[in-house]
Amino acid sequence: MLTNPVLISVVVMCLLCLFKVNVLLAIMISAVVAGLTAGFSLSATMGHLIGGMGGQSETALSYILLGALAVGISQTGLATILARKVEKIVGRSGKLFLVVIAAIACCSQNIVPIHIAFIPILIPPLLSIMNDLKIDRRAAACALTFGLKAPYIAIPAGFGLIFQGIIVKSLTDNGMMVDPEFQAWKYMVIPALGMVCGLFIAIFVSYRKPRSYETREVNLGDAAGEVTDHFTMQHLGAGLGAVSAFGVQLATGSLPLGALCGLIIMVAFKAVPFLQMDGTMNNGIRLMGFIAFVMLVASGFGNVIRETGGVAAIVEGSAAVVGGSKFAAAFIMLLIGLLVTMGIGTSFGTIPIIATIYVPLCAHLGFSVAATAILVGVAGALGDAGSPASDSTLGPTAGLNADGQHNHIWDTCVPTFLHYNIPLIIFGTIASLLV
Repeated sequence: MLTNPVLISVVVMCLLCLFKVNVLLAIMISAVVAGLTAGFSLSATMGHLIGGMGGQSETALSYILLGALAVGISQTGLATILARKVEKIVGRSGKLFLVVIAAIACCSQNIVPIHIAFIPILIPPLLSIMNDLKIDRRAAACALTFGLKAPYIAIPAGFGLIFQGIIVKSLTDNGMMVDPEFQAWKYMVIPALGMVCGLFIAIFVSYRKPRSYETREVNLGDAAGEVTDHFTMQHLGAGLGAVSAFGVQLATGSLPLGALCGLIIMVAFKAVPFLQMDGTMNNGIRLMGFIAFVMLVASGFGNVIRETGGVAAIVEGSAAVVGGSKFAAAFIMLLIGLLVTMGIGTSFGTIPIIATIYVPLCAHLGFSVAATAILVGVAGALGDAGSPASDSTLGPTAGLNADGQHNHIWDTCVPTFLHYNIPLIIFGTIASLLV
């Protein structure tokens, strides 16, 4: 078990990140470690790494275009107006501010399923308000990650409908008889309550004390015109661009196409002057380009992990250890899910990988269909919070670090890991034994 390439590479990645090695380099080094430990040659390892990068190509392109869209909207001052509206709503209450941010993030998963697209648009203009309220940005990171993750675990709409559909399909594909009327969300609500506890602990206990930050200008590019509180044609163009981007995405299922349409409309309304398009794109790449490349390399790392066969070896080895204990089996299965998702960085992609072993093991140990759904779903979701390669952590960092005062590992990954993965393991284990 201790020589398993998946275990070794994920531990290496986490240690490198904790010692503040650049995330991109840490993931690449960990991929090489995984390949070499599995007996691959260096060239074969790099081949798997590069070959797997295409798995997140659409996501990477989306982030680049969304970055440009965010810059264009910021240049018109529309985001600043929106930020002032938020400030009026929350007043001088930092705790209420964080709850509102969490609620907005929740809407991005279900009501208007745009995932992290709102973060580079909304969060940078709010940093000055957060500084005035002396909000600890670690609490803000927890609020954003909660909204990006908890809804798809528990609510059967938007991304949640997709996630829970993957759970049920994975159970069926691996031989478990699932009633056509079975609804996974009714049982996934229980572990999601653990995340609610984690959110309130983060806001009202762990990071309740005021924290001061320097007042720095958040520069997303030169304004296309005079920024004013009065609603102008530029503001209209920016608003239509944002709405059309999300509308096209919902209609076509393509986020890159939606972002492209949004940019075209903004240029047509002169919200982004044609001659300033190069600057807007360059600043968009500066804002979101790093995340895009991390997602590409993380996808390659996930491919290397899958090719090693180490996941199945870990699960099979653990099955021999637990014997007939349901409690031990549930706990270990969730820990394995945490390990795998920390490396791959995607909950949705982890479920089909682990379900091939988990479902037969659960059936052998006498777990019900509902309990199996909980274990597979929570094991997949674990690690999405806290993983350096997950968009649920990369997205919040992109917004909160717009002025260079928020560390991805220590201010986003570590707090979200502690406040969400631990409650998910506890509540997930208990729920699997109760249903």
